[in-house]
Amino acid sequence: MNWLRSALFAFFFYGWTVFAVLLSFPISLLGTAAIRGWAHGWVRYHRVCAAIFLGIRTRIEGAPPSGPVLVAAKHQSMFETFEIMLMLREPAVVLKRELADIPFWGWVVRRYGVIPVDRAGGAPALRRMMRAAEAAIGEGRPIVIFPEGTRVPPGQKPPLQSGFAGLYRALRLPVCPVAIDSGRLWPRHRFIKRPGIITFRFGEPLPPGLPRGEIEAKVHEAINVLEPSS
Repeated sequence: MNWLRSALFAFFFYGWTVFAVLLSFPISLLGTAAIRGWAHGWVRYHRVCAAIFLGIRTRIEGAPPSGPVLVAAKHQSMFETFEIMLMLREPAVVLKRELADIPFWGWVVRRYGVIPVDRAGGAPALRRMMRAAEAAIGEGRPIVIFPEGTRVPPGQKPPLQSGFAGLYRALRLPVCPVAIDSGRLWPRHRFIKRPGIITFRFGEPLPPGLPRGEIEAKVHEAINVLEPSS
């Protein structure tokens, strides 16, 4: 049954996604508001498909933040990259430069207002990232980062990537940590998903200006509160 559910989800969601991506090119020419509206329609469709075909729904604990804030989220599956966009107001997501450099698609996501990061780009890449981040802050948008750097299986608690502390120090924003347990139902690199409820637990905001060791420890603890104790 779960195989059939997953196959139906893949057919309807990815089938429509092909057209959504193709249509995003002309829509992006209409301006930032148009492409952001189109993107949010796409992620709402993802939520509907996940609920109908996979039986996956979300539960929010705590209060999603608003305005300029750095949102540091646990990353276990593709699911949260869609869902968190519906919980926040037009978030600017920090993503690998390679994704933003994909021909045509990269132009669209940059038009939406993502923040590409090039870990090997040195000072020029850092300045470009900061300009994109400052533009998002100027629009009153939250900035989302997955500080572990990649998807991790349930139960794993890797150290945070160094880029998180650098961004926190440079932006001087409060941090809202988010614990997510999506990997239980949506394992990475697995086709079959299972029905159930995925929890997004928004922690209390942490103030700007904390020492690196302290902010990393507090965020690491907060994004892993849904993980089983070792």
